[in-house]
Amino acid sequence: MNRMLNVLFLLAALGAAPAQTTNGNGAFATGHYRNLFAEAGHSKKQIQTKIDAAYQQLFHGDSQTQSVYFATGKNANGPLAYITDWNNHDVRTEGMSYGMMISVQLNHKAEFDALWNWAKTYMYISDPKHPSYGYFSWSSKTDGTPNEETPAPDGEEYFVMSLYFASARWGNGSGIYNYKQQADQLLTNMRHREIISGPTKFGSRTVGPETEETHKMVRFVPGVERGNFTDPSYHLPAFYELWARWGPPADRQFWAEAAEASRKFFAQTTNLETGLAPDYANFDGTPMQTRFPQSAIFGYDAFRVASNWSVDWSWWQKAPEEQTLSDRIQNFFLSQGIDTYGDQYTLDGKELEKTHAPGLVATNAVASLAATGPQAKQFVDALWNAPIPSGQFRYYDGMLYLMSLMHVSGNFRIWTPKQ
Repeated sequence: MNRMLNVLFLLAALGAAPAQTTNGNGAFATGHYRNLFAEAGHSKKQIQTKIDAAYQQLFHGDSQTQSVYFATGKNANGPLAYITDWNNHDVRTEGMSYGMMISVQLNHKAEFDALWNWAKTYMYISDPKHPSYGYFSWSSKTDGTPNEETPAPDGEEYFVMSLYFASARWGNGSGIYNYKQQADQLLTNMRHREIISGPTKFGSRTVGPETEETHKMVRFVPGVERGNFTDPSYHLPAFYELWARWGPPADRQFWAEAAEASRKFFAQTTNLETGLAPDYANFDGTPMQTRFPQSAIFGYDAFRVASNWSVDWSWWQKAPEEQTLSDRIQNFFLSQGIDTYGDQYTLDGKELEKTHAPGLVATNAVASLAATGPQAKQFVDALWNAPIPSGQFRYYDGMLYLMSLMHVSGNFRIWTPKQ
């Protein structure tokens, strides 16, 4: 894998064209991150207290009802810890990478390193002959035994971004804690990993790149036989812009183009009346129906889509249509009742599940970073008034809740490498 990196860097040095990137007018260019809670009248102390309480409960609260973070001994690389989906009794790359992102943003290096150590120890596929070589098993039992030996790209995406931020904020260590080297290698794999077929513990698999070259988009999964579509919530143009500046030089143009492709895709995949996106979509934005019941509707994955485009607007301000999308989806949920809307809908707005999910309350508040209408404050207030998720479903709701608090308060920031 290091040989692959060396080849790509050599190609860049021999004349690969630099990405044509502009800095936009958002937080990357200005250094200013909106604090919507402060704009709503809350003090700096009140805001910090709310974030600290959420972190403390979700990472170090009661083990049976509150925490999703669990320390579990140590190995030669140091302490180990995992984030668990309490409801499903597993560890997912989604949650591990979210936990790492939260930790670097809030300056908790010990927790960051323990999570990364667990992921590299139990989830990383290091066998060059394995179909998922260079990736992470997307789900494992809490003892580290895999539930599947194929990756889900949203985990790799957040791993990469959190590692780059860790490198910038704390500097690089050695081995697995050379954060930038680890990020560069994983990001290279995501685009260039060769197709490998072979056995896994769960049957034969054929796995290739996590990106699709023609459309410049992330795949739902890199399994060649079942992954030739995308997940709208995996589209992270705010991150891609940074990879177009900091990633391996030979791939920077690709990530600059991927950012633009995702911005156009958001407008294509969301309903023109409701602003709702499907859980899975074809590369042209149309819903992708699979055997999974939620695949073609607005389900749990899709909670994150509005947050993704709104953070992109906050950091870059390159796609004014993202403001229109935020107003559209917030107006739809406002019409459903600000305190009562459900968490699953057909794309044209038929309610399928009446649960008022804290995770969706949270991401709808992040949409206020891009929204222009008066409804935006109501969604910020709804997040402020929401309790910290606890109990059986605290994993997904809790991760989205805490990251959304950070986004809405201006505490989820770009950590830029020192020149």
